[in-house]
Amino acid sequence: MPELSRFYGIVIRMFSIDSDHPPRHIHIKYNEYQAVMEIDTLNIIEGSLPKKARILTREWAELHQEELSEMWDTQNFHKIAPLE
Repeated sequence: MPELSRFYGIVIRMFSIDSDHPPRHIHIKYNEYQAVMEIDTLNIIEGSLPKKARILTREWAELHQEELSEMWDTQNFHKIAPLE
């Protein structure tokens, strides 16, 4: 699973899979927490994160939402700038 970004202890990854595997989503790891966030709605659809990590991840994903959608569709993975 390619790592897309890492910031404030949060690691963002996306599976290299068939793009027909809905919905578009990213995987988030923060310490012992793991979650899956839907790219289109930016909602957590699986797992959980502490509130601060959830807010930071959502902020980052909102900034890169279009890029994440394109990456999901093309499976052309690359690093994305961390949240600063």
